[in-house]
Amino acid sequence: MNGMIGSVFRTADVPADNRFDYWWELIGRTRSSEIISAHAADFWAEYRLMELGPVAVWSASFLPSRYRRSPRMVRQSDPETYHLTLLLDGGLALDHAGRTDTFGPRDLHLADSSRPYDLRSTGDREHHVVKGVAVDFPKALLPLPPHLVRGLLGRGLSGREGLGALLTDFLVGLDRQADTLQPSDAPRLGTVVLDLLSAWLAQVLDAETALSQETRRVATAESIRAFIRQNLHDPELSPPVIAAAHHISLSYLHRIFQQQAQGETVAAYIRSQRLEGACRDLASTSLRTTPIYAVAARWGFLHASDFTRTFRTAYGRSPKEYRLQALYVPE
Repeated sequence: MNGMIGSVFRTADVPADNRFDYWWELIGRTRSSEIISAHAADFWAEYRLMELGPVAVWSASFLPSRYRRSPRMVRQSDPETYHLTLLLDGGLALDHAGRTDTFGPRDLHLADSSRPYDLRSTGDREHHVVKGVAVDFPKALLPLPPHLVRGLLGRGLSGREGLGALLTDFLVGLDRQADTLQPSDAPRLGTVVLDLLSAWLAQVLDAETALSQETRRVATAESIRAFIRQNLHDPELSPPVIAAAHHISLSYLHRIFQQQAQGETVAAYIRSQRLEGACRDLASTSLRTTPIYAVAARWGFLHASDFTRTFRTAYGRSPKEYRLQALYVPE
């Protein structure tokens, strides 16, 4: 799609008789595998691919299936990549690298294209759609010793806390915003994905010393942004509070944030995020009766007059005018 990152593929766009073969061909573009499904006669799946430099991020939803990559397939074609899967809905079981494990929503697992695997849907509901986001990246780009990474292959890893949660939220957000991202954003986003992934795996392996300073800075900056987004409702949110929460100095906070945010200050980021949230609320039909001062308070503005002044400076109109225009329905 022109002007956006990525391409969208839907089996619904092809005749029913060809859908399963179409899905098989799509998956085969990243790695060869055999696919088996009880739903092959009337298969359904959706797939979005985002190519971010050498990193590929793709989201998929599909009916229960089984994916087997044999030793012969590995010998015939090996892209020398790691494959990270974040499961969002449904259940999966994986046999890989001498280990068998099962996964549920917000679990992550890592696979190596140089090793066979057997990945299959689990669960009692036969037609329950499996949903997830995956990352493919060259093994050479992961700055961690391969012998340590081998210990993680096929193992269930949590995406619910720490850097795992940060990586999970970033990947989900990336997929949600894919329609608004520009091709020029791709290389930078690929770098952020790889740095977050590397920082998370290093933490799991207790091998942070293997990371470059730049990788650590990117991970720290993204952690700071996530902390800000989670605390926008707090009027006390400020650079000193953020620095203390991350156990860094105030000067280091400002330096690392501006380096990674293309010159934007911490205060400016807080303000812009609060205003964006307020705009969404003001334009929401379900919140049309909520007083403007309540919307302001929800996004950390203690005084309605301060909110109105800041809003007008940013958008050239008052919150009331913005709401009236956003909710106006012509006769």
